[in-house]
Amino acid sequence: MINNDNYMNFIADSKLPNGNRDEDLYFLFKDKMMLIKEDMGKVFIPTFKDVKNLISGLEIMYHLGKVNEIHCFCGEISSCVKVSGELKFVGLRQVIPIIDKDIAPVCGRASQIIHFHKTNKFCGVCGGENEFVGYEFAMKCKKCGYMSYPQVCPAIIVGITKGDKILLANNKSFPEGLHSNVAGFVDVNETLEECVKREVLEEINIKVKNIKYFSSQPWPYPNSIMIGFTAEYESGDIKVDGDEIIHADWYSKDDLPMLPDKNTIARKIIDSILE
Repeated sequence: MINNDNYMNFIADSKLPNGNRDEDLYFLFKDKMMLIKEDMGKVFIPTFKDVKNLISGLEIMYHLGKVNEIHCFCGEISSCVKVSGELKFVGLRQVIPIIDKDIAPVCGRASQIIHFHKTNKFCGVCGGENEFVGYEFAMKCKKCGYMSYPQVCPAIIVGITKGDKILLANNKSFPEGLHSNVAGFVDVNETLEECVKREVLEEINIKVKNIKYFSSQPWPYPNSIMIGFTAEYESGDIKVDGDEIIHADWYSKDDLPMLPDKNTIARKIIDSILE
């Protein structure tokens, strides 16, 4: 028999529990910003005790499940609600790298559930009003009964090697000087490996071979999952598309540009290759 305490720290469950406990965690959002609590220089997710005076200002609320036996809720706070003191709103990208490692995945899940609710208020089939079903994470049309579920958009990210060098590229959306791996969304009726080949050819103008799975990472900005690969250079000369990629080149480990944060799958692929 599997002991869930050791196997999975977070257990999803959409059913609302009876009542609240002071230690229950509340993942609350306002205008795409997340509510956190700062205490002695550390960042925490607020508990029910911290936010119980704000509950009346929630426009929506869901039960996410339990993390280490603590109930987790997420909600959207009205834009008119103000907070002060230890409570403040910050961007999700700022929170995830510095929050407790058991809590970080729940932050992403909370954000995606809120995004799902906000983008599925009406049925995509008949236009009727949707309502949350309660027994699972789904919205059901009051008119035709069509069920909508949270959608996850798969994307690939690939570290490409040529001998002892790695290909790194600067996307026009990146901060100045930051370079990373080639990445892109999977197209309809396309395998992950086909997506790797297409994205690299479209953005960098080279062909790759020996594509191998590396690992994956949820990417809740707002609802993706990054599926990581490594690959080897096959042929072609670098020629960036100019639309997404504005610079790319081969780099050795002794001459690297600015790299992504160590918590990202991009950096983990890069470090693994360079090691």
